[in-house]
Amino acid sequence: MFDIIGDIHGHCDELEELLIKLGYTVKNGIYSHPVRKVIFVGDYIDRGPKIREVLHIVKKMTETRNAIALMGNHEYNAICFNYQQKIGGGYLRQHLIKNITQHYETLNQFKSFQKEYDDYIEWFKTLPLFFETEEFRVVHACWDNIHINYLKEQLIDNRLTNDLIYLSTIKGSKFNIAIDETLNGKRIKLPDGVEITTKDGNKRTKIRAKWWENTQIDIDYRKISIELIYNLPNLIIDKSILFKNHYKETEKPVFFGHYWLDGELSLFKNNICCLDYSVAKKGRLVAYKYDFENDLSSRKFVSINCNN
Repeated sequence: MFDIIGDIHGHCDELEELLIKLGYTVKNGIYSHPVRKVIFVGDYIDRGPKIREVLHIVKKMTETRNAIALMGNHEYNAICFNYQQKIGGGYLRQHLIKNITQHYETLNQFKSFQKEYDDYIEWFKTLPLFFETEEFRVVHACWDNIHINYLKEQLIDNRLTNDLIYLSTIKGSKFNIAIDETLNGKRIKLPDGVEITTKDGNKRTKIRAKWWENTQIDIDYRKISIELIYNLPNLIIDKSILFKNHYKETEKPVFFGHYWLDGELSLFKNNICCLDYSVAKKGRLVAYKYDFENDLSSRKFVSINCNN
């Protein structure tokens, strides 16, 4: 049986509280449960006050088979931030102010621990991008069956290799799009002249889209947006810019994080469960206690409020 935990972003105190609340005990710095295992959906780093401590817990739990840790977009970004281009200099992820700012807390907390930081970057490369059994699926941001089936053919045990990391940054390639949407989700361009401001204060001209909504019927920007954004236009979206396939209600339950939700803990559908409730923005760290039920229940959420 599994406890699936959403984005942590360096909030170690909340992680330890949540593990204890879920019935895990700690011995020699390792959390374990007699009959359950954790699946972490990714995004362990950046933003929070105890990033190194979070990584210590997650890595030790995976090494002792008390947890499975997936890659989030922040771990992928950190890899690319540290990998140089093969030709022309520079890094796979540019060292722009926005990118440095996003990764600053991690760099700052590792400033006296360079080797440890380098070792974690190597460890990030070992993290699978998704997990699946006969009963359920887990991914950081988006489970698109076409992308996942393609990635199963390209990846090694659902993991990136050095060569694949470089290939994943070739903009517009099939592999780049599959990796990007798996770790960052699907996005839809807003009408010309319309932009939104994210919780990080960045301006965007695209919205994060509900990849489980049927786009073959008329749908507007407000209904397709995962985030509740009040200034979105109440317009039907041109189907030519929408994704063609969606995650159906008849498919296995799927768990993911990434989307900075607010408000009450709830399911999008009986088989669609997001576990990111913005712990890094004074929200909650959230888990779902999964016991192989086909129809998920909001009663099985477990959460801890952000402490700082």
